[in-house]
Amino acid sequence: MKAIVTTPGVKGSVHLGEIENPSGWQDVQAADGHPAEGALVEVVEVGVCGTDQEIANEGYGAAPRGRDQLVMGHENLGRVVSAPEGSALKAGELVVATVRRPCPERCLPCAAGQSDNCLTGHYTERGIKGRDGYMAARYVEHPDYLVPLPATLARIGVLMEPSSIVEKGLIQAFSIQRSRMPWEPRQALVCGAGAIGLLAAVFLRLRDLEVAIVAKAGAQSASARVAQAIGAQLLDADQHPVAEIATELGNLDLVFEATGVSAVAMAAISATGHDGVCCLSSVTAGARTVSVDTDALNLDMVLGNKLVFGTVNANRRHFEAAARMLGAASRRWPGALDQIVTRRVPAESFQDAFQRQPDDIKTTITFG
Repeated sequence: MKAIVTTPGVKGSVHLGEIENPSGWQDVQAADGHPAEGALVEVVEVGVCGTDQEIANEGYGAAPRGRDQLVMGHENLGRVVSAPEGSALKAGELVVATVRRPCPERCLPCAAGQSDNCLTGHYTERGIKGRDGYMAARYVEHPDYLVPLPATLARIGVLMEPSSIVEKGLIQAFSIQRSRMPWEPRQALVCGAGAIGLLAAVFLRLRDLEVAIVAKAGAQSASARVAQAIGAQLLDADQHPVAEIATELGNLDLVFEATGVSAVAMAAISATGHDGVCCLSSVTAGARTVSVDTDALNLDMVLGNKLVFGTVNANRRHFEAAARMLGAASRRWPGALDQIVTRRVPAESFQDAFQRQPDDIKTTITFG
């Protein structure tokens, strides 16, 4: 069956090839200690994100042990073909698979089902680190890692993985801050209008916050249309620098940073208001340096009672929470989230999905 594979560390090695068995079948035979067979899933589409770009172009990623090739893709949407006896999964049901798998040492978080907080760093991730991913016609997975979706989310279900990261960050922000003090946030700032940034804006609007998005996105862009549909304000980053935005918007109760630019992340911390929370979600690559007034930053964080934390990856409960939020958003703003998926490219033309177009938000590769 067809699959998009690469040799991690070898630039230009991404290609559409053939694999003998469904992606991940080797892992399910051992199945993390589970003797049951995995569910067989037919892939509908797989999202392309910055991590996939790094694997394709920068030599990032790691193939499964004993092999040099990796099936790519971790943002996924599929349909169950068959499920093990006794499983709650049903043939024909839409599902999304989680990404990370626990470390062999079963550290405390991994043993508790929270491999997103793995202590050893020896976790594996489908399509990224040590396990084949979902850019294949079919894959197999243990039911523990498959989250069912209603048919109503067929057009936006592929957004589940980035949605899970956003919802995890927001759950943590509200939980931590409300354990520290009485907190009723009203004003939020989102830095970045990619898929993560727009989903953060959507989920914050569902929580009835006023939301401003600062990004390099034009007034006629797809990002602008999504922002308008959900009642968020879109600000041009060139005219409204993050470092100065607080003087314009007032006290920012929550800042969600999703640009992938370290200088913006530092500015986002400074922009966070008194008793505010700053959630950093972007993984910054490269070797940029910025000058920071550390005395002023420290004083501001201490006297302002600021909370700053980072979030990455997610576990099953965050995927389930994300499904509820996507469902709520699709009912409140019909069709708005559909616009986040700006291009769908067939697997045979997968190269086009890795070439970013000016108005792209989320590009997916379709199978079947």
